[in-house]
Formats: sequence, structure tokens, C-alpha cells
Amino acid sequence: MTCPINGPRPISEFVYGGAFRPMPDPDAANDIQWADYVFNRSGAAAVKIEWWCHSPSTTWFMVERDTARDVILRSFLYSDAAIEGAPK
Repeated sequence: MTCPINGPRPISEFVYGGAFRPMPDPDAANDIQWADYVFNRSGAAAVKIEWWCHSPSTTWFMVERDTARDVILRSFLYSDAAIEGAPK
């Protein structure tokens, strides 16, 4: 896998951090929206944005991955993220 800071590294150096999911606005979300955000996940195979950590450098970054084919499409820092629904 390619770390945006350290370049290509063995996969054993990385830790999966979960799928990126935009958080609802805490001041505007109702209980149903919060429950959906906290408890519901889509397990369907698709192209997804995920959090990953390069553990030797503790660099957290994002990976766009096709989970149906287990292919990494790109990796990038969150600050570089152009993700729909991401906080600005």
C-alpha cells in the first residue's frame, strides 16, 4: 500500500480504521439520524473511502478502494480530500 507521506510500504505496516462516513450536523440531526450514523453500516461491495494508518509513522490517511475486487484506487491525506459530504 502507498502511504501519502512515506510512499509504498509493506501491507503489514498498515491498520484499517474503518469506512469514511460523513457525520451529520450535531445541532441539526434528530435521534433517528444519529442512530443511523452510529449503528448502521453498508456492507455491500463497492468503491469506498476508508481510513487507514501507517503504524510506524502514525500517519492517518484515506484510501479509495474497490471492495468488490480488493483494489486500491488511490491514497491521499484527509486535508487533500475532495470527498462528498466531508467537513470543510
